[in-house]
Amino acid sequence: MAKRPGNTLEKSEIAIVKAMIDKGYVPQDIQAYVSRPTRSINHARISEIRDGAKHRGIRPASDAELSAYLAAWPNVDPTTGLHLQGDELLIKAREAMIAAVHTFNSAGLHFRAELFIVTAIIAWTYLLHAYYRREGIDYRYKKGGVAELTPSKAEKYWELNQCMSTGLCPLDKGSINNLRFLIEVRNEIEHRSTTRIDEALSAKLQACCINFNDAIKKLFGAQYALEKRLPIALQFVTFDGAQRASLVGNDLPANIAAAMDNFHDALSADEQADPRFRYRVAFVPKVVGKASRSDLAIEFIKPGSPEAHAVERVLLKEVERPKYLPGDMLKKVRGAGFPKFSIIDHTELWKQLDVRNPGKGYGVLVGTTWYWYDNWYEKVVEKLNEGWTRKANARY
Repeated sequence: MAKRPGNTLEKSEIAIVKAMIDKGYVPQDIQAYVSRPTRSINHARISEIRDGAKHRGIRPASDAELSAYLAAWPNVDPTTGLHLQGDELLIKAREAMIAAVHTFNSAGLHFRAELFIVTAIIAWTYLLHAYYRREGIDYRYKKGGVAELTPSKAEKYWELNQCMSTGLCPLDKGSINNLRFLIEVRNEIEHRSTTRIDEALSAKLQACCINFNDAIKKLFGAQYALEKRLPIALQFVTFDGAQRASLVGNDLPANIAAAMDNFHDALSADEQADPRFRYRVAFVPKVVGKASRSDLAIEFIKPGSPEAHAVERVLLKEVERPKYLPGDMLKKVRGAGFPKFSIIDHTELWKQLDVRNPGKGYGVLVGTTWYWYDNWYEKVVEKLNEGWTRKANARY
């Protein structure tokens, strides 16, 4: 169950309480004015202020400030009951994630993944700030015990990486891996132009959405979940193998492809398979005998069942891309019926076709080592079957 926020009054609210006391408001009415669905103020807090037991140094609000407070009251979002000032961080977190999803789903945009990542990172930052604030954790950068300031003299708050690096972070490992991956991609795309990366990142973006919804429910309550606002995304197209190959990975910028591979290589197999890191769904056309079940777009299957294992094999086949060193690629080609194909031939062929360009999708540079994908093996065999030779009299 999510922990309820504390009963702490802000300094501005204490000033309002004092002004109400001076105006002759009874404690019960004052308590009603400063309580809200996300925070219930105990009657004793009002008595402490009235009797001077606490907060003596805070001056009462002016008549104009009190009038403005009463005019805006209750000042809550009617859907969630969140206070537009007191719960501002949580409101901003929800709205930023809603905006991220709406942007990604908007028709006609060509910069969707990049916009989603930037906005989602803002959403997660606000969510963790709201959590730390509620828990009384100081999330300001400090130097020598003093809060650091921006050039405009505002206090500097933790960015998302720092929020996750503290030992007080409430997120699970899979969610943290997912966010660190998106931050890595964000750093690569910042101030740089990119080609389409939406489909290549879709599993990570889907996991990011689900993780956010689970986190807000766990940390603040199920009433703040986003299911009612964003239940499901619909897609209007189907893809065959050739179409999918043209969408996923073939035109990834070299820096993004390398960043993704480097991040994946640093994770264990279990961490990569964690649905909190990337959430994958297989859509399979269904033919059923019972008409009442024929309209189900989504069917839930039991983990560990034969159906679940079959879906898992499909997902892994689609998502994971085996990598081959040149020597491994040579063995595969020779095993396909070209025993005299040499490493020199291999080098000459890829140079002729200019395929060691990560944007073409035939391989990737990981660190200082180049790895080939299966589609390069298929291209080599295709060229050899067409009669390609390095020398006019060569026979493979």
